[in-house]
Amino acid sequence: MGILYIVATPIGNLEDMTFRALKTLKEADLIVCEDTRQTMKLLSHYQISKPLVSYFQHSKFSKIEYIAQQLSEGKTVALVTDAGTPGISDPGGALINQLVSSSGGQFKTEEPKGREAAEAEKLRIIPIPGPNAAVAALSISGFPVDKFFFMGFPPHKKGRNKYFEQVVGQKNTVVFYESTHRILKSLNQLKEILPERKMVVCRELTKQFESIYRGTAEEILKILESDKNNQKGEFVVVIKSD
Repeated sequence: MGILYIVATPIGNLEDMTFRALKTLKEADLIVCEDTRQTMKLLSHYQISKPLVSYFQHSKFSKIEYIAQQLSEGKTVALVTDAGTPGISDPGGALINQLVSSSGGQFKTEEPKGREAAEAEKLRIIPIPGPNAAVAALSISGFPVDKFFFMGFPPHKKGRNKYFEQVVGQKNTVVFYESTHRILKSLNQLKEILPERKMVVCRELTKQFESIYRGTAEEILKILESDKNNQKGEFVVVIKSD
């Protein structure tokens, strides 16, 4: 059985790529990525040429079978996402789960003989740590983060109110992601339910127009609404514990 490397890639600034991540991508037989166009930009920057296969939220099961087959043949496979750490609010998590399940089931060719054979048949999954937007935002928040609650992305419509009820109920620092299309909506909801709570909103972390906004939801809303450029990009919201 081959090795599956879970490789974190930059969330914006390409210089955040680690030496170990580069070495892993250069030595991989196959790179599995969310969007081949995004990954090609990264690989081209570092002059790396490798076969790519896409895996995203709605990929067919045949794609998982193909990746599993490569691993069963002893290939080295690197999994990356468009930005950051695979599996964190990312379809890569479902892929890893499927491969872990499959390695002990339908993709196993025969019963291992002896301890060495058993070890050889196991799927090795190795993390190559690196950038993560949530952790980057937490690190500069100044809030207590010995314990925190990560909530991914809020639902677009159904379940959105329940999601923000969970935010209110948390006793620890909360961190979640939001898109350019819904950041104002989220802040308006937070203004209603947590009017006095301090928070940090990070926009376009590590990129050219990186911006850090601090204050209450209402104070940050005023900043974003004062200039439409302040509403562009990907956001991380960190809310201080009560």
